[in-house]
Amino acid sequence: MQIEVLMPKMGESITEGKIVKWHKKPGEKIERDEVLLEISTDKVDTEIPSSASGVLSKIVVQEQETVSVGSVIAYIDTSGGAGAAVMAAESPVEKSVPEEESVATAEPAVSGSTTNKVSHGHNGDRFYSPLVRSMARAEGISPEELTTLAGSGTGGRVTKEDIRKYLRNRSHHGTGLPKHLQKQQLEVSKTSYDSRRENVIPMDNMRERIIEHMVSSRDTSVHVAAITEVDMTKIADYIARHADEFKKNEGFKLTFMPFIAHSCVRALKDFPLVNSSIDGNKIVQHNYVNLGIAVAIETTGLLVPVVKGADEKNITGLARAIRDLALRARTKRLTGDDIVDSTFSITNYGVFGNLMGTPIINQPNVAILGVGAVKKRPVVIHDAIAIRQMGFLTLSFDHRLVDGALGGQFLEKIVYYLEHFDTEQIF
Repeated sequence: MQIEVLMPKMGESITEGKIVKWHKKPGEKIERDEVLLEISTDKVDTEIPSSASGVLSKIVVQEQETVSVGSVIAYIDTSGGAGAAVMAAESPVEKSVPEEESVATAEPAVSGSTTNKVSHGHNGDRFYSPLVRSMARAEGISPEELTTLAGSGTGGRVTKEDIRKYLRNRSHHGTGLPKHLQKQQLEVSKTSYDSRRENVIPMDNMRERIIEHMVSSRDTSVHVAAITEVDMTKIADYIARHADEFKKNEGFKLTFMPFIAHSCVRALKDFPLVNSSIDGNKIVQHNYVNLGIAVAIETTGLLVPVVKGADEKNITGLARAIRDLALRARTKRLTGDDIVDSTFSITNYGVFGNLMGTPIINQPNVAILGVGAVKKRPVVIHDAIAIRQMGFLTLSFDHRLVDGALGGQFLEKIVYYLEHFDTEQIF
């Protein structure tokens, strides 16, 4: 029996995805739960396992092509007809969460729900996904201008890559940039490289998204940074005393991060304005805490998966959630919903030995905490020199909403909770 493999829905706001890599070729056998392909969406790259065993009989959508959620991308021939219904590629998060929790699964595209008809002049009607239309609006591309774009997607559909390419070409022709910058861009675009001395590496989807997000944050928020130091000796001693017990009970090591996350949650409750976002001339103050935790993906990129409902978890619960997100981020098993709706973010560059930094705010948050390496240093306590486990914390905040006094008080409140943590908060 031939069953359909559909482009899965990796989150509520995801309407299309790009095929990055097929792990199987037509004619090759595939086992249930074996990785079949990798996809890239506007939010996350993900490995998709097969939900049936059989032979990959046909690939409909080739690598680097973009299609809508619910589109048929391949066919699998199942010997004996096991799993006889239409197959939607399973969400990779399904096997990493408890059975009682909801999981994201592939859903067929509903007519009219993911596309919108736009007049295409004498060439008839054309369809654009919500993502493409939102990008066009954000970049000031008029509907008439949009109809002139050549589409590289299935059936000539315009994709987000087509929009990006058009914007790059448009800027080169003098739209929206000062003349000296236009000249610089033209010179860069015409640069020829000596292959014996230089390697020219095309950017992958993740790096392009990082560039977009970082530039957008720089152009949106007025970045200001405050730096302080914190004595982590009490927590370091606690971790040393309970390391074996915690690993035996939980199966992984206890680190500083859940203590830092818990202290941030408590400080956000004391200063709720920091747990806000800006919508035009309105302040949206969130009555819940969703913590974004930056995760390095080898040396190639960065994701910020989100601990939802962090204010409802103790330190052990935060440790479990942070570890789960980090593991799934590094094994490409996150969904689009895993990396949205943060209200505050933390980045820990201390794991690489760095003492301090000035992180860029994760939009639409108004602040992000940077955590430096904890090292033994001599400090003065009660007019005596002592060896303590010290670290630096940096708060980058959006000065449009968070003033220096608020940012400084919030940062010092985090320090207070770290230096006076209660062991009853662990379990």
